[in-house]
Amino acid sequence: MNFLSLFVLIPILMLCGLILSGNMKQIRWICATGASLLLILATILSVMYLGERNAGNTAPMVFTASSVWYAPFNIHYSVGVDGVSVSMLLLSAIIVFTGIFVSWKIESMPKEYFMWFCLLSIGVFGFFISTDLFTMFMYYEIALIPMYLLIGIWGTGKKEYAAMKLTLMLMGGSALLLISILGIYFSSGASSMNILEIAQQQIPYSLQRWFFPLTFIGFGVLGALFPFHTWSPDGHASAPTAVSMLHAGVLMKLGGYGCFRVAIFLMPEAAQELSWIFLLLTGISVVYGAYSAIVQTDLKYINAYSSVSHCGLVLFAILMLNQTAMTGAVMQMLSHGLMTALFFALIGMIYGRTHTRDIREMGGLMKIMPFLAVCYVIAGLASLGLPGLSGFVAEMTIFVGSFQHADTFHRVMTIIACTSIVITAVYILRVVGKLLYGNIVNEHHRKLTDAVWYERFAVIVLIIAIAGIGLAPLWISDMIHNSIDSLWPF
Repeated sequence: MNFLSLFVLIPILMLCGLILSGNMKQIRWICATGASLLLILATILSVMYLGERNAGNTAPMVFTASSVWYAPFNIHYSVGVDGVSVSMLLLSAIIVFTGIFVSWKIESMPKEYFMWFCLLSIGVFGFFISTDLFTMFMYYEIALIPMYLLIGIWGTGKKEYAAMKLTLMLMGGSALLLISILGIYFSSGASSMNILEIAQQQIPYSLQRWFFPLTFIGFGVLGALFPFHTWSPDGHASAPTAVSMLHAGVLMKLGGYGCFRVAIFLMPEAAQELSWIFLLLTGISVVYGAYSAIVQTDLKYINAYSSVSHCGLVLFAILMLNQTAMTGAVMQMLSHGLMTALFFALIGMIYGRTHTRDIREMGGLMKIMPFLAVCYVIAGLASLGLPGLSGFVAEMTIFVGSFQHADTFHRVMTIIACTSIVITAVYILRVVGKLLYGNIVNEHHRKLTDAVWYERFAVIVLIIAIAGIGLAPLWISDMIHNSIDSLWPF
């Protein structure tokens, strides 16, 4: 038993408790207690990790443990964390916690809904603590499978189409990942699938050139890499609110984290040679996603295409292959996870009252529901990179790191990516103006109520996290930067 295994054990216990639960009160108590324990555990882990680093522990991974799981293939249950994975665990815990409260009043099959939600959480937490390639892949699949049912049953709109499209495209990426993971292991000559052990071996460069694209595309599909991003807007638009929060806020980060931890770390030579190809694709994602958001009228589609742009920026920064840009990539994963969860939570609350997500049918909501309106403005300001909020810190770190390259190609790509800042400001300000200000379009909206206590609580937690990173970013950026410094050869 390892301290990190509690991140998987607690959702499993939540799942068992839900199976035995008999009424809505018990379901809420189990979910709120489990989510609170996960958030406390993630906070304690962050403090413990900082304590380890301040005490002079320079090991690439801390709190490590390993146990043989399947000896014939040298598969181990191996866990460990560094600053990158600690930040992702903290992000996941915050979004699971707030997602539970956003779903507080769910009416359709609440027991089954929260059971699948817990299974999704198991996959997410297990992925971030794993250091064994096969175990990581297993948790990756566990995180993907519940999405089909959560969208297909509890979603809205073209939910069956969106669920099937999402599942097929992500399973296609998983097939590429399985091939690459097995290829990496057998070509490395390592005695186990532990990432740290494989990294110490020298994978033949001729094989790296094959496995790197497979790995990057396999994880990149989940990270909304162009042209494999088309599942994302439909999936986000059809998912229930808390699932959209976890999907965009955490699940898409599995793609960036996998590219970061597996593709780049284990195959650095191929990354150096082939990064320019994927830089072009991610550059398209960044600009295309932002432009696509401008022309949308559905609130969820606007945020979904915004996520394509912001997640493209994560992969773009990773491919710059320097410490500053990579630090910015992880900061962007953290920042985008929080602000997109806030966006989807607010959109769900607004939709639950207005019964529409079309911005052309809404207006003047600032007069009717001022709390939700002010929170939406804060989310928008974080998305467009206002200083003092997390988006500014992440994007500035990315662009400063990206511009450190002296060659023309990288600098031109950085300038192109920078244009997304202006485009983002356009669609955010357009939506805020149309949605919250002006005249009330629908007279029925005058009777609407503002957020209730559990909605306010979830939203305030997310805003505090966004403002906390924006106002005091050094502790987490140093934690991430030091981890990259101890692992990456660039």
